[in-house]
Amino acid sequence: MVSVATRHAEILDGRPLAEQIKREVAIEVARLFQEGAEKPCLAAVRVGEDPASAVYVRNKVRACEEVGLASELHALSESTTTEQLLELIGGLNRREEIDGILVQLPLPEQIDEQKIIEAVDPSKDVDGFHPMNVGFLAMGQARFVPCTPAGIIELLERNKIEIAGTAACIVGRSQIVGRPVASLLLQRHATVTICHSRTRDLAAVTRQADILVAAIGRPALIRGDFIKPGATVIDVGINRVTDIEAAHELFGNEADDRIDAIKRLGYTLVGDVHPAEADLIANRRTPVPGGIGLLTVAMLMRNTLQAAKWRRGLD
Repeated sequence: MVSVATRHAEILDGRPLAEQIKREVAIEVARLFQEGAEKPCLAAVRVGEDPASAVYVRNKVRACEEVGLASELHALSESTTTEQLLELIGGLNRREEIDGILVQLPLPEQIDEQKIIEAVDPSKDVDGFHPMNVGFLAMGQARFVPCTPAGIIELLERNKIEIAGTAACIVGRSQIVGRPVASLLLQRHATVTICHSRTRDLAAVTRQADILVAAIGRPALIRGDFIKPGATVIDVGINRVTDIEAAHELFGNEADDRIDAIKRLGYTLVGDVHPAEADLIANRRTPVPGGIGLLTVAMLMRNTLQAAKWRRGLD
């Protein structure tokens, strides 16, 4: 076996690219919406007090400030009903000064999530989840691309990683990541395979991929023997690790910083890919944290700007 000292995958850091995309959005906002003009506005809706959702929404509101977008936060109680949330969304749909609507998922179990997704005006659906926007994406005529898949494509293209003619494998078939990223890769002439919980001999399938996207929501599921030597591995997962011994095994030479995090915070984060084993085999991989999550927020800013341009006849 190749040692960690002699083989280490290149880390595809999402931070500099996310900052670059946000700078591009900020320049465009300043150009199109001069002083005195009404800024594009994102309305973010959060239901309940889930700590992870609160952090995600807070990061999105902060990013709006950074790029010069206006934002509104609507924080609703855990007991909110489907009807109450539909009423709020209907009001946001009618308000001309609102350009984008984000409903943070998942929602509490008493709320009909599909009804909520379908209630958002497709022209304000900056998450790209409305069936109309899903259909446009499937036809290769995307209006709003879901933010995480859009960030994955930006990462590949701006790092000049070849897509056309490659074998790509996505582990996970969600409407939020797996299926849309498969469509985007297919439109760029990759040969695409989607794997899921019923896939037989998952490792044998993923080992064929030049580009491997892990979005299954299971910590460190993708081990070294799942990866083709020299592959590019995109890790979308965000999972908590609280055990120090597990951190030793997962992070290898980088375990000390992760163990410090566990001692300070009670946890550290790992994706759906086993990082120490992936580093022995892959040519490139994204880190968790610091990878695709940052790009997701940056692409939301770009989608909100695009919504404002379309709605105001500026594009």
